[in-house]
Amino acid sequence: MRVVEPMKPMKPMKGMEPMKPMEPMKGMEPWWPKDLGDPATSGAQNGMKYAVFPDKHRLLIERDGQISTYDSGDHRIGGVSQADGSSKSLTFSSQNGDVDLGTLKKLD
Repeated sequence: MRVVEPMKPMKPMKGMEPMKPMEPMKGMEPWWPKDLGDPATSGAQNGMKYAVFPDKHRLLIERDGQISTYDSGDHRIGGVSQADGSSKSLTFSSQNGDVDLGTLKKLD
């Protein structure tokens, strides 16, 4: 005959540790010079980044790690588009209509 030992009482479960508050996510560091301030618009398309600084009349393009600065003149650039997916050219829209990047004066 087999002897069954009595069950031992369960120990109370340990309470859950409180969760640590989430740390705020860090935004991307600006890739443009800080003296330009904050851009009115910025983004990236097809491996190129752009930032528009209308008060400084500047448009910056970062391509393959190289930053190019353009004088945007009297254009108030508000958007960007590509001619086609394989193209590495950008067209910007302004109050004067579409602005091809090749028509802007490159400063550096």
